[in-house]
Amino acid sequence: MEKLFVQGGRRLSGSISISGMKNAALPILFACGLCCEPCTIHNVPDVSDIANTLEILAAMGCEIRHLGPNSVEINGANFRVGTSPDRLVEKIRASSYLMGVELGREGKTRIAYPGGCKFGSARPLNYHTRAFEIMGAEMEVSGQGFYGEAPGGLHEGKIILDMASVGATINIILAATLTPGTTIIGNAAREPHIVALANFLNMCGGKILGAGTSEIRIDGVRKLHGCTYTIIPDMIEAGTYMCAVAGTGGCVTLTDVIPKHLESIISKLSEMGADIEIGEDTLRISSNGVLKGTQITTAIYPGFPTDMQPQFGVLLCVAQGMSTINEKIWDNRFAYLDELVRMGITVSRTSSTAWFPGNQKLFGSSVAATDLRGGAAMVIAGLMADGITEISHPEYIDRGYDNLIGKLQALGAVIERREICTENAASIVKTNS
Repeated sequence: MEKLFVQGGRRLSGSISISGMKNAALPILFACGLCCEPCTIHNVPDVSDIANTLEILAAMGCEIRHLGPNSVEINGANFRVGTSPDRLVEKIRASSYLMGVELGREGKTRIAYPGGCKFGSARPLNYHTRAFEIMGAEMEVSGQGFYGEAPGGLHEGKIILDMASVGATINIILAATLTPGTTIIGNAAREPHIVALANFLNMCGGKILGAGTSEIRIDGVRKLHGCTYTIIPDMIEAGTYMCAVAGTGGCVTLTDVIPKHLESIISKLSEMGADIEIGEDTLRISSNGVLKGTQITTAIYPGFPTDMQPQFGVLLCVAQGMSTINEKIWDNRFAYLDELVRMGITVSRTSSTAWFPGNQKLFGSSVAATDLRGGAAMVIAGLMADGITEISHPEYIDRGYDNLIGKLQALGAVIERREICTENAASIVKTNS
């Protein structure tokens, strides 16, 4: 069993580079299954979700060549529809994109239930399957997973999403790229990774217009060729480090960022008292660790991202005055608050709202990463706490943060990962100074 150990009370200072965006890389890697030639992808983050994705693609016949620590070449010419390994599909949420790729390529699909973090109302895929049905597929959901077939191949369609779902928007784009005719997505998600996917597919010969707006038009093409593409920076990784600096104090420069993607995060941290200087592709954040309370409501992009609410929740524990988080995207995303209670804070919540009295202090304790972003919140809490925080289940954090320990250590944090024998775990905790 592995755990993270974090010594609190250290100010962060220095400079770090932000890695490629996991949520952009995943659909682009799966989209290589639509291409008949090799694609070279740069700035791919070294995280476990990416490793699982590459393993899935290799098992399905794609040729994978690692060109460096963050570059990979994928040849999807021999991609075999319906052959995804269940054990790998069940590990990551993004494996749902296989449905769009398979239906778009051969008009049929078979995948197990995708995995990922467990919150929300079972995180259903009904928007995805309904869209495929509009495009001519007969979809079936069983205890084993998802099955679909379009006997005559998919056809064009106009799909108006009830909610601007990122996953459904991506899956429709993937399915429609090789489908004859023009497919329209209304109330489409506008996140930067939607734009990134469209840009990649267009570089491969696709014809996608309107990505980044609420209406996307996909004119189907006969085939896609290869290209070379660089993954955009991860705005959630950048926001996570910004919260760490805001909570601990100090001054840190983040390089390789796109400030426009971070506008809602920058606005909220500035409101809370952090000082942020914006460059062309850099951000400099400084803080004395004293923060003001605020109200946060998560929303679809460009609103405040749900993937940042746990990190901000930690800050609201210590901020001056009452604060509130209203979670409008996923129900039951407050499991991390139970771990913060172990660190000495008091908080009230329902499934969608949390109230923070503020002016509290965090104390080192034994806590768990409840999911990817909840795990990042525990790291920030450990950095802010008095004493040592021991975090179990770091594998959740591994899903989305490239070299988290190394980057924090470069900023002066005392954090390390250890293999622990369960019966001896309590005896080996020691202070690093």
